[in-house]
Amino acid sequence: MSLSKSLGIGVVGAGFLARTRARCYRRVSGACAELLAVCSKSRGRAEAYAAEFGIEEVTTDLDALLGREEIQLVDLCVPNDLHRPFTERAAAAGKHVVCTKPLAAYVGQDLPDGASDADISGRSRERMLACAVADARAMVTACRQAGVQLMYGENWIYAPAIQRAMGLLAAGESVALEMRGWESHSGSHSPYSKVWRTNGGGALIRLAAHPIGAMLAIKAAEGRLLGGEPVRPVAVTAEVADLSRAAVRGKSPQIATGWVDVENWGCVVLHFSDGTRAVAYGSDNQLGGMESRLDIMAANAHLKCNLSPHDMLRSYAAEDGTFGDSYLMEKVATQAGWNNAMPDEDSSSGHLAMCEDFVQAALAGRPARSDGELGLEVTRVIYSAYLSAEQGGRVAIEPDVS
Repeated sequence: MSLSKSLGIGVVGAGFLARTRARCYRRVSGACAELLAVCSKSRGRAEAYAAEFGIEEVTTDLDALLGREEIQLVDLCVPNDLHRPFTERAAAAGKHVVCTKPLAAYVGQDLPDGASDADISGRSRERMLACAVADARAMVTACRQAGVQLMYGENWIYAPAIQRAMGLLAAGESVALEMRGWESHSGSHSPYSKVWRTNGGGALIRLAAHPIGAMLAIKAAEGRLLGGEPVRPVAVTAEVADLSRAAVRGKSPQIATGWVDVENWGCVVLHFSDGTRAVAYGSDNQLGGMESRLDIMAANAHLKCNLSPHDMLRSYAAEDGTFGDSYLMEKVATQAGWNNAMPDEDSSSGHLAMCEDFVQAALAGRPARSDGELGLEVTRVIYSAYLSAEQGGRVAIEPDVS
């Protein structure tokens, strides 16, 4: 269906992710996405962002952005501790909401003001699970009651490689028996990512959330096709660790260090209701650029999805700076030597198709492929994994009863 109406968008945040979103919204087909305003606690960053993307309205006041009638959708590119309150405020203002992953996180919300970092990270994982899931459910409920959509910013399920793989699995009536997925790089240098208070965990929630979201979507679609009901996760087994602490014994570590109270490596085994398994992990211990992969072993097929890197274009430079200030791919620190110079990272990562779907879904009044319910399920899986790591054994995942 062709849609000519334009959707007014306000972006909250002005960092790396917000810049990715802006690039993608500008490429939405039919020019039906209009970036109208940006909000950031740093006015300087917001002004620089607005200048880069031709946005007229700059504010440090979220309510001012939400008060603009011509804005119908708000994209939250903010730290995890702000997801629920900002979503509820946007929903109350009648705006559709895009929330980046994870949908919700445990950041000490059940503790009194003034709680220390140690109080927050030392909270029992069982309590963290209950709080994070309650927040995610509250976000879904707030948007439903306000009559707006909650869209979950999981780009992996929109990646061309994964979309094509899902199509092939459906055509072959294939059962995914085993999946292995991971996202890894040299580590975030954001101070928010290194403290439980603002991030709600480490590599498991920042990186492994991507393959987990894709795996849940794949098995749910498979179940609906072959049995009428989605196949869902029923248990997890997990481990987490800060492997960078061992790096001090070696010479000049180039990975990010200084993780305060979160893991820089996390691995979880997902147990599905049909008896199949999947392994997802996130790691901040890999040099040479970001790697995002998903392998699917089906009963009658084997598929390998490479989101990053891929070799559509390989570049060689004798020294750093050969290509000026050109960007090659995420988390590559130098142009020197051989690199994977990604021709269109926004497309191959799924971000472009995701933003397209979000805009068209809002305009057409249909659900987005990645919605709040998926974000709620990912939140439940991740914090069940933290509980498993704490207890040292399998943890059952109870179905949502809301």
